[in-house]
Amino acid sequence: MSMPHDTFECGHTLEELSLYLDTGEFADPPHLESCPECRAGLDSLRRLTAAGNELYASDVAEAGSGPDDWMKDILASLALELRPGRTIPLQSDHPADTLTETEGSVVALVRSVTDSLPGTVAGKVRLEGDVTVPAAPVAVRLDLAVLFGHPLMAGAAALRQELAEALARHTELNITTIDITITDVIDAPREDQ
Repeated sequence: MSMPHDTFECGHTLEELSLYLDTGEFADPPHLESCPECRAGLDSLRRLTAAGNELYASDVAEAGSGPDDWMKDILASLALELRPGRTIPLQSDHPADTLTETEGSVVALVRSVTDSLPGTVAGKVRLEGDVTVPAAPVAVRLDLAVLFGHPLMAGAAALRQELAEALARHTELNITTIDITITDVIDAPREDQ
């Protein structure tokens, strides 16, 4: 949701600056050179990104190699998904209100629901379709790692139902498909180790 304190005195927002850093798109590029608030905001966002990249590199190094490659894939997906992504408009009861949520928040919701089910770990999460247009069809694509011994088909069906309910409750997206691809089976740690 857009908050008033995210808007600078010049009228531009942190969300616009974040999108500029991600895509290079900005409605008034010369403004960025002349506005001290926007320059300071961009500097802060760059420092935040650098700090996040350092944490990410540390997590990847700790993930190791060999049989833990699935963890590296998950961490690589998380690095991309931590960005706000596209802005999704929401309906409002008052015409003066502008309500939105970010694509990143919806991806985080999918990841949270997935990770709350026993024996599942979310991998890559994608929203396909134009989420910026109300009622446009959107497909959710989810790569999933499951713990060895958990029933694959029943688990995927239960997850699909949980995701459909959570997305209907917390978003206004027109979800037409929830595709789940099991990409990894994780060995359970043995008790004698």
